[in-house]
Amino acid sequence: MPDGPDLKRAQEFLAVDGLPWTDVAGVPGVSERVLSAAPSGDGAELTRLARWAAGLDTSPAGVIRHEYCEEVLLLEGELEDLTLGATFTAGHYACRPPGMPHGPYRTTTGCVMLEIRYRPR
Repeated sequence: MPDGPDLKRAQEFLAVDGLPWTDVAGVPGVSERVLSAAPSGDGAELTRLARWAAGLDTSPAGVIRHEYCEEVLLLEGELEDLTLGATFTAGHYACRPPGMPHGPYRTTTGCVMLEIRYRPR
């Protein structure tokens, strides 16, 4: 399938370990390796590895909602959902439609997750 103005750039396999971790602007304690993103740059069409530092607590931001679909797979560490009162570890998966409330979160050990975002059809 060819690239298009609203599509992620086509690429075959990518050596992910070669990508740098970059701090996420405005989100202290979170860094990312962007695997692919739509040219719009609005973050609604994105695939990334997100790394949360040990001790990160998103309580000040409160419950999160966004207008895109989001799928998350925890790869390393643990993530505590403070609303649900549950802790999730590597191998746990979430699928969130637009507007679904989630969080806030806390991680004692830190975590790494694969995050896939896309616009609803």
